[in-house]
Amino acid sequence: MKRSYYSDSIANFCKATPEEIIGKLAINNEFSLEQSQRDAWNEEIKILHETLVSFQGSIYFEYSIPRMGQRIDVVLLIGPAIFVLEFKIGENEFASYAIDQVWDYALDLKNFHESSHDKYIAPLLIATKAKHAHLAISVTPQNDKLLFPVKCNVGLLGKAIEDVLSFVEGGNIDRTQWENGRYCPTPNIIEAAMALYNGHSVDEISRSDASAINLGQTSDAISDIIRHSREKSQKSICFVTGVPGAGKTLIGLNIATTHIDDSSDLYSVYLSGNGPLVEILREALARDKVRLAKERGSRIKKGKAISEVKTFIQNVHHFRDDCLIDEKSPPIEHVALFDEAQRAWNVEQTSSFMRRKKNKPNFNYSEPEFLISCLDRHPDWAVIVCLVGGGQEINTGEAGIGEWLESLNRSFPKWHIYISSMLTDSEYGAGEVLKTVASLPNVVYKDELHLAVSMRSFRAEHVSLLVKQILDLNIDKAHATLEKVKANYPTVITRDLGKAKQWLKKQARGSERYGIMVSSKAERLKPYAIDVKSTISPIHWFLDGKEDVRSSYYLEDVATEFDVQGLELDWACVTWDADFRYSKSGWEYRSFCGDRWNNIKKPERENYLKNAYRVLLTRARQGMVIVVPPGDIEDPTRHPKFYDPIFEYLREIGFSEI
Repeated sequence: MKRSYYSDSIANFCKATPEEIIGKLAINNEFSLEQSQRDAWNEEIKILHETLVSFQGSIYFEYSIPRMGQRIDVVLLIGPAIFVLEFKIGENEFASYAIDQVWDYALDLKNFHESSHDKYIAPLLIATKAKHAHLAISVTPQNDKLLFPVKCNVGLLGKAIEDVLSFVEGGNIDRTQWENGRYCPTPNIIEAAMALYNGHSVDEISRSDASAINLGQTSDAISDIIRHSREKSQKSICFVTGVPGAGKTLIGLNIATTHIDDSSDLYSVYLSGNGPLVEILREALARDKVRLAKERGSRIKKGKAISEVKTFIQNVHHFRDDCLIDEKSPPIEHVALFDEAQRAWNVEQTSSFMRRKKNKPNFNYSEPEFLISCLDRHPDWAVIVCLVGGGQEINTGEAGIGEWLESLNRSFPKWHIYISSMLTDSEYGAGEVLKTVASLPNVVYKDELHLAVSMRSFRAEHVSLLVKQILDLNIDKAHATLEKVKANYPTVITRDLGKAKQWLKKQARGSERYGIMVSSKAERLKPYAIDVKSTISPIHWFLDGKEDVRSSYYLEDVATEFDVQGLELDWACVTWDADFRYSKSGWEYRSFCGDRWNNIKKPERENYLKNAYRVLLTRARQGMVIVVPPGDIEDPTRHPKFYDPIFEYLREIGFSEI
């Protein structure tokens, strides 16, 4: 795949005229060419013609970073180093956002471009009107050959390149080998949604490791089922499973963005009962749409952008309520993708809600059964895709995937059922119900409907397994898995929240996002300025920058499992309270009420609490610090005996202490 609009040797570049170079850039440009872009290219070419005459290597203009939906201004291969150049034409200052931007580009190559992994990468930020520059050359603390961003002006650009070359070591980079290196990105769900919405394919923005069933294969399998269902005028339901972070949401968004034209009978909708996730995805896509329009010289109002996004990303409860208004007509969509389908409400929760909020006293359907009935109204064909996470139920009334199967067996026996071969695993809770649907006439098991490898944690694929073993109290297996994880995924423990914050800030580079998360029942962390009763705005927490006190970066507001489920951070701090305690006889479950901790006795509520910690401990993409407070012997609600066994348990597994 050709990743840049223009590429050549530096020697040929220096011989070419600006008109020839801009001509090639314009031909390969995917968008309408604005005069401002032409002027920027012209200025960059002029600067580089003067700067690069004494260097040998290769040059690439507008190098694609689909994970971020952006392009690097210029990439240079000179000697043993890769130079990432970000120009700020006419700027006289080195803005913090611009430093993060060029650092992010360099990180993207370091982490996701196969032939850049082991190379020195130097991010250079060029403010063309700056009077002063900062040419200090040094590697970041991770010591992975990524340099701190170098801030320079036009006059010192050549010296900056020379200083980097005198600092690094190794042989010349082979241009052909570098160009042919696979780009295997692992975007977070927000980046992925923006890239898909802007026309990138799921293959472009996802890993293609031999160890994983490619996301494209799963998407293709679902698309085949959709096409077959339409051709045969039949109704089908798919159950897609995957480990935490495996890309289930990405699959749903990919299908939804592929069939985004509401005039087509393949029109589809992505549905989720996860309110924060829906809000954040809508806001992120709308902001990105406004940003791109501005960059391309046009304008779109934020409200209009959000309205467009709302058509294919919807809250499942709103979709349900629309179907209640007219109980006979089918929805406009023939294809509905239900994310976190296991969290749909059982009949008790749904009936109670309908009685209290919708004035429907005789409503006796579970949410799965009603949602299937809505698509069943189509006279010809329909497809439901259930995206299923294991051990993710965290709230009262969540039915689990078994209720979907029960509903099919009870009320929709003629539907064609396509089941992930891993739905039989105990963590999905399908249980005995799978045996009952096995007797139905149209049941098919497909390996392609399971995503076995976490895409969230590109540094370590065993994090979800480690967390499962920790929660299952399997010390020996957890210890062995942790040894595999630690090589590429820093995981540490501490009793000091201040040290944890310092650790997060030291680990993160560029705009890598970090934040503090706690259980929604962690009510005795107030002495550490953590109040779970103080609600956050997930949009601000996940999307706003380092300058905003409401963002995760400020390490003031904390998120709970309800805020972060389905989302992720690069670096996470999980602060553990006395609601979930370790003992030699097993986990102890507590809820704080009034002035004391009370035992949780219902197995269902115990399971919700354990799953809350499962969610929290699997949110980080690159590394995690777990804080177990020391407690206070003078405070009976925070006695050290509540916390010390948790810390010792984690230390016994092998976590390093800071």
